[in-house]
Amino acid sequence: MARFFSMRRPARADQRVLGGVERSRRLQRRFKLGIVVATLIVVAGILAAVPRGRHLVASVADRARQSARWAVGLPVPREEVDARHERDRRQAVDDAARKFRDAFPTMDEPIQRLFRYAGSDPDAGLLRWGNFDQTLLLPSTVFEPDDAGRSYCLKPNTRSIWVRNVSPKGSPLTFLIVPDRPELAEVLQGTGGIIVTTSVQTTNSWGLRGPEPDPSAPLRGIVLGDSYMQGMFIDDDHTPPECLRRYLENHEKTGVSILNTGCLGYSPEQYYYSLLKFADRFKPQFVVMSVFANDFGGILEVARGKGDWDEGRYWLGEIQQVCRSRGLLLLVVPAPLDSQMNSARFAGYYPGLISNILNGSSEAYLDPTEEFINRNIAMILEGDRAGNRPTGSPLYNNAIGDGHFSPAGAEVWAEAVGRRLVLLLDKARGARRPSP
Repeated sequence: MARFFSMRRPARADQRVLGGVERSRRLQRRFKLGIVVATLIVVAGILAAVPRGRHLVASVADRARQSARWAVGLPVPREEVDARHERDRRQAVDDAARKFRDAFPTMDEPIQRLFRYAGSDPDAGLLRWGNFDQTLLLPSTVFEPDDAGRSYCLKPNTRSIWVRNVSPKGSPLTFLIVPDRPELAEVLQGTGGIIVTTSVQTTNSWGLRGPEPDPSAPLRGIVLGDSYMQGMFIDDDHTPPECLRRYLENHEKTGVSILNTGCLGYSPEQYYYSLLKFADRFKPQFVVMSVFANDFGGILEVARGKGDWDEGRYWLGEIQQVCRSRGLLLLVVPAPLDSQMNSARFAGYYPGLISNILNGSSEAYLDPTEEFINRNIAMILEGDRAGNRPTGSPLYNNAIGDGHFSPAGAEVWAEAVGRRLVLLLDKARGARRPSP
């Protein structure tokens, strides 16, 4: 009985579809499919005909390949990652340039005058990638392109000074460190811009901030980093690397030369190419790499544990490999946030995750936060006793609304780093001595 009820009954003659009708339906389905395919081809052709469309098509194809590899557990080849970054950065620069060119004529005439003086107008401004994945507008009077990995760098033998309080609507993320010339005060009239008189910066013949390098010095080091190491809004004598040079000279009782390769907006990828550029030319004994939260994504994102930590891990690993292959001491030092001085620290993700992604010994990693907090408390107490309690942390440029190290903060950084370096150098010397 079960077999009887499971058998299909033949269709009645009046329910059967005539052969001609069925062929007609098949033709209609094929015609509709052809229209869809032709439409997709036309749309793809239109998209591929314009830069933004080509970028979109390439991005979709790239994401599809990436998803397919993830689905079967295969890693994405490094060359594809680099190609994607290059494509995204180039498109972001093109978009920023177009918007900036449209917005510039609408800016007030004094702002336009200042931007032309700085070399930051649409015709002369340097639009390059930095800060991990952002597009920066840099003055071409102070910076120059670098297509060998760093994206941009400081011009050699250049004197400049910072101007703050200028951020016109419609411009990309803008940094106004401009030529320090007598006419600057007149150029600033009507802009609202303020000269930071303590921020005069000069570069040496190598295109780096600091004194002329001495490859023959008994002790030599390279400092990798971003605006914290370049020394934002502070003078040449108070950058963290220059404070470190003085500390080591006092404790090692010998001549010390340090290359300050720090440059605003740099991230681990640019640190790596900076090290490649100067390591063999300068032949240092040690490398100090300063990292900051926005090396791995947006500052707030990184503070919540987000960001591209895999990308950061890759470049930190490349830097470690360069140092190992040349027998160089490497010390990684995260820069503390100014918000971690007087409020909740929230250090589990930053700088906590930095130590997690480093493949090295504990002694090659230094978190100077405790040194900063101790000095911060001491300076606040000193201010209280003098009846002049500081607003915010005196270790940062809070007086001008900036979160970079003040000269006092640079000194604390140099002392913490210097103490560790002295120990590491002594240990390295001991390892080279023959045992009795």
